[in-house]
Amino acid sequence: MGEKPLKILACGDVEGSINAVFNRVRTIQKKSGQFDLLLCVGNFFGSSPGAQAEWQEYKSGAKKAPIHTYILGAASQETLRFFPSADGCELADNITYLGRRGVFTGASGLQIAYVSGREGQQDPTPAHCFSPKDLTQLVEPLISNNQFRGVDILLTSQWPRGVWQYANSPEVNTKFCGTTSISHLAYKLKPRYHFAAVEGVHYERLPYRNHVVLQENTQHVSRFIALATVNNPEKRKYLYAFNIIPMKSMEASELVKQPQDVTESPYNRMVRENTLSDPTEPASQFFFDLGKKQRGGGRGQGGRGRKRPSDGDGQNQGQPWDSDRQSQRLPLDLDRPKQPPQPSGPCWFCLASPQVEKHLVISIGTHCYLALAKGSLTPQHVLVLPIGHYQSVVELSSEVVKELDRYKMAVRTFYKSKGQRCVLFERNYHSQHLQIQVVPVPEDKCTTEDIKEAFMLQAQEQNMELMEIPQHTDLKQDKWTPYFYVELDSGEKLFYRIQKNFPLQFGREVLASEALLNIPERADWRECKQTPEEEEGLSKQLRNDFQPYDFALED
Repeated sequence: MGEKPLKILACGDVEGSINAVFNRVRTIQKKSGQFDLLLCVGNFFGSSPGAQAEWQEYKSGAKKAPIHTYILGAASQETLRFFPSADGCELADNITYLGRRGVFTGASGLQIAYVSGREGQQDPTPAHCFSPKDLTQLVEPLISNNQFRGVDILLTSQWPRGVWQYANSPEVNTKFCGTTSISHLAYKLKPRYHFAAVEGVHYERLPYRNHVVLQENTQHVSRFIALATVNNPEKRKYLYAFNIIPMKSMEASELVKQPQDVTESPYNRMVRENTLSDPTEPASQFFFDLGKKQRGGGRGQGGRGRKRPSDGDGQNQGQPWDSDRQSQRLPLDLDRPKQPPQPSGPCWFCLASPQVEKHLVISIGTHCYLALAKGSLTPQHVLVLPIGHYQSVVELSSEVVKELDRYKMAVRTFYKSKGQRCVLFERNYHSQHLQIQVVPVPEDKCTTEDIKEAFMLQAQEQNMELMEIPQHTDLKQDKWTPYFYVELDSGEKLFYRIQKNFPLQFGREVLASEALLNIPERADWRECKQTPEEEEGLSKQLRNDFQPYDFALED
């Protein structure tokens, strides 16, 4: 294409060590040639007498920065006096304060979004902090443009909360690091590079996607880099050099290339649920209440998935559970107060429903429960289900997902104690209520690789492309999209986006095949029906066996 890339340096907290950083820049430029810009995040100024004296030399013109330098505003009360205006201005020759927040576009078309200071926790917002209004005024003009694809660079002083999810861990206390509002900002602006500081450490996260695989068109990746303080005694990295061609000058095919180590976005679940899974995070979800511009939509009764006819999966096909049948024998509290989503009509899996066959229930948590599968493949084939009415995993809130994962782990541990591998699958197609089917496969019958190969081969025979997806991938797909999903005991995950005419018994057929459990006659749940007394006996035995692994009894 012939476009010449820009050479840029990014720097962490200078904290008044201005001579040190500019001397370092001169050394780099002697070796690598002239750079176009130096971008400084975090605290540029220091409050010590020595730091103030250094600055005075540049302010007076006695010294000059060796590169065009752009800095963020004050991140502390002590350094406010160095900034004569909140709107941005030239502070010294070659040193420019960008401003409180905004977008800087260079002659090359490079687009740099920036927010100065820390998140304000009080009203009125202190001068060294940003407010909800600042973020709204930065984001709305950009995302309202239909042609907006993202910004080239985002500069913030604070880290985005949870940026380390699905990736390498930083050397900071993640309980107290970063703010959710910056996470939301990064999610909306899709920067190709995001720089931050103030934590005193260097952290370069693996690149992450800005699209949902199989659901959205491929987009460019984002890279988050946190930089340490200049002249830190631990010799942590505080300068980062990179080349960049402005997004507006790039061919789409070149822009969206995906590196091998790319991960899922760390922000998807957080933004869609409007909260982080970490309960210690304060609720500061302010500026993303943007109505029609906001992705995902609400989770109210009117916003859930459309109903589909229910047939074919061994649990909701014209065989309603009988709520009165021997329910008094279940030694569990089925009347504890809960307020989960409710169905608009009869549902055989909502725990509060009159249709539920309570004698099949094995364990009840706060948000989920465990039940023996009707027409089970094996005596320990179970279902993990939400207590409330959710159609698929993609609709679940973080607290429901958390307990669902606890049940999955408990069943895995239970199976392992009996020398069995754990295979989970979900089918979001012709189903009204989410069911995670959990099936044990004896370790001496086959390996995990055998199970994976069986699913792949049978899918191939039926002209279905069953794809392996990264183990850390969060199944937050579009809730309208039908899919089939498998999780193996190794953590490997297989995914198929259902097009049409999907075989409803596919998961059972693979597991029942000669290559695995070798019980092909049990592939259809309707051929495996038992009397209520037989079901009650199996449930009672399973309830007793599972008791040592049942966390719900301890909570």
